[in-house]
Amino acid sequence: MRPRKLRLAHLPTPIAEVPRLRDIVGCRVWVKRDDMTGGPEAGNKIRKLEYLLADALDLRAKVVVTCGALQSNHARATAVLAARLGLRAKLFLRLRHGDTVPTPPTGNFFVDKLVGADVTTITPEEYKDRGTIMADAASELQRRGERAYVIPEGGSNGLGALGYVDAMSEIAEQGRVGLCPKEFDHVFFACGSGGTAAGVALGASKTGLAGHVHAVCVCDDAEYFETAVRRIVPEAQSFDADLATLSARPAIAFDDREKGPSYGVMSKEQRALCVRVARETGLLLDPVYTGKAMSALAAQVRRGEVSRDANVLFIHTGGLPGLLAESAAFDGEL
Repeated sequence: MRPRKLRLAHLPTPIAEVPRLRDIVGCRVWVKRDDMTGGPEAGNKIRKLEYLLADALDLRAKVVVTCGALQSNHARATAVLAARLGLRAKLFLRLRHGDTVPTPPTGNFFVDKLVGADVTTITPEEYKDRGTIMADAASELQRRGERAYVIPEGGSNGLGALGYVDAMSEIAEQGRVGLCPKEFDHVFFACGSGGTAAGVALGASKTGLAGHVHAVCVCDDAEYFETAVRRIVPEAQSFDADLATLSARPAIAFDDREKGPSYGVMSKEQRALCVRVARETGLLLDPVYTGKAMSALAAQVRRGEVSRDANVLFIHTGGLPGLLAESAAFDGEL
């Protein structure tokens, strides 16, 4: 039996071709608006959290513990949804080298604080041991009589990945009723922890929705994410007999050529692309995830890796609060 999930997202999210994107990236682009899965909790993470928070409630947890960067979309979504469900949220948020905690708080970090999350900032070196840090925090909460549930970075485990298996079935149904093509040549999306990639790949294999799946790495390299997805895929398959019959290694290409200078930092060319997309289509991309994914799509079309005749599905994973926190980085582009 498939695990229980909560109904937290506003689904199905819209999907539509954005014709002006063809002039910008060079091919037909259909955008799946997963930036519209909710209000302040919106983005791709809510699909994973529908399963993970259901599990937390079933285990009678009172506190959820998770981690991410200071402007983490996942941490923000977790904090908002925890408040909605009457849970406490304990967040371990990574500062970049040389950064300090912004005063007053901005972007996702502001939302975390607004909904009452307990935030501890940690260094990049400490973040390497995030699994141990979160497990220790959960144990300490348990000793104090508060049952805790640990959600991994990005909600990226087999249970969370089921959210994007569902998303691909949702898109297939939208194609069946004529809202988009029944099949796409390519699907592009940003990859920061591997859970969305595992779910999209399994879902694409299950539905036959897309011939090529492209996960655009926003940090680390292709090898890192290949390893992560190899771990997550069998976990997800263990929850669903239909998935267990699929290939243990669904076809997915990891593109680590558009990471930019560092995590959360874009090149000048990437920022210029975000500004052009905003001004010509009204579609807002963020500097951590969706901006780099769109940049990768445009680059692959330029190199001839994606045909100009292709139908491409672009999954917009959200990130508006993080964009608003990075306005100073765009000063030279405005």
